[in-house]
Amino acid sequence: MKGKISLNIYAPRFNCSRWPRLVELPVSAKTLVTATILVMGIALIGALAQIVVHDIIPTFFTEKMLNKAAKVSVQKYGSDRKSDAKSLLTERGDLFADLPLENQKTQTQFFYKDKQFIWLLKWSHIHLFGMNMIFIFMGAIASLLDTDIRIRTWLVVLPFIGVLIDISAMWLRAYISPFYFWLHIPGGGLFVTIYMIVSIRAIREMWLQTSWGNNLER
Repeated sequence: MKGKISLNIYAPRFNCSRWPRLVELPVSAKTLVTATILVMGIALIGALAQIVVHDIIPTFFTEKMLNKAAKVSVQKYGSDRKSDAKSLLTERGDLFADLPLENQKTQTQFFYKDKQFIWLLKWSHIHLFGMNMIFIFMGAIASLLDTDIRIRTWLVVLPFIGVLIDISAMWLRAYISPFYFWLHIPGGGLFVTIYMIVSIRAIREMWLQTSWGNNLER
């Protein structure tokens, strides 16, 4: 009608019907995505190495094994080496060593003053902030993949579910049973698996893909 202003003038001038794809990005943006993936990969290798060396090996490197090593050491080098081998027992750290002992708290102490509760609270919020930043970067890359939107959505969501499982494992391990340590495996495994899928797919699409179809949002 005459005298009415069409609201179409406020519509965006660019095509927003779908997300851009990695293959469409300029070389500078592809380089940024590639560098992000590679640096995160190096950090992930370091984190896995730290878990194996600091957590997994000490947890299963039992006192029985150390006693056997001490016995062999005595047979070869004399009794003075036995104390060196046995001293490892008090120096080793395992998957449960970082948690403050529950018997350190007093019966009259409020739960929010408990050392174990304070440590877990501090660890949880640091872990959540740090891991969520990584997931945001990986989620942004996953959202630009040339694949079905449902797959991209799961690739974005699953790492966040994994970190919640990982955080829950610490609290359950501390207050319910050490058995819940095994929840760290699916929790961390989700992120590692998604990282591998997104990274391999992204590198292939950006640098190895020669042709591509204009896949719209499905």
